[in-house]
Amino acid sequence: MDPAGQDINLNSPNKGLGVDRSESLSDVPVEGAVGNSANPLPPGLTEEEAEELRTELTKVEEEINTLRLVLSAKERHAAELKRKLGLNPLNELKQNLTKSWQEVQTSNAYVRTTEKLGEWNERVTHSDLYLSASATLDDITHSEAYKKTQETLSQAGQKTSAALSTMGTAISRKLGDVRNSATFKSFEDRMGNLKYKVVGPRGNGEAVTTPTDTTPTQENPPF
Repeated sequence: MDPAGQDINLNSPNKGLGVDRSESLSDVPVEGAVGNSANPLPPGLTEEEAEELRTELTKVEEEINTLRLVLSAKERHAAELKRKLGLNPLNELKQNLTKSWQEVQTSNAYVRTTEKLGEWNERVTHSDLYLSASATLDDITHSEAYKKTQETLSQAGQKTSAALSTMGTAISRKLGDVRNSATFKSFEDRMGNLKYKVVGPRGNGEAVTTPTDTTPTQENPPF
């Protein structure tokens, strides 16, 4: 190696390495090129076709990156507009749910299911078994036995209500008679006398006199 081509700077990261300007970058293997064992060309694909595909792939990747940048800017702008409109995440969730439900209702699967359920309902309501059961129920509701049973239950309910009302009135009247009877008044008087004996006149708000209050004091007792 030519000493003139060596980097003699001790602080250089290329210290001791030869810097040969005559070497060309064309000697570096390019990924996907002919003769590259890492990514060989598929059978039947020429180098010209592979180069066109690489060029198209590069353009598509650039477009994807551009669209990502545009989408990010649009999302930030939408978030700012929502903030100014006072749309919080909860309201946005409600709107999304409403929109999703509307989309479900207008979807082909929902429409087909609704139509199928309608057909089944139509078949069931027009079937002989359903019509026979409906006719039987109609006959029962219009039969004399059903009417008599309904009238009997109604009369029984009215009689029960009247009996309960009469019994309540009788009980109230009986309690009033007992309270106004001589026995109850005598018992009430006895309870009042017993209270007076136990509590004394203090229970009625009267002042209780003590023996010291009634004993006269002598101003000049004899000696």
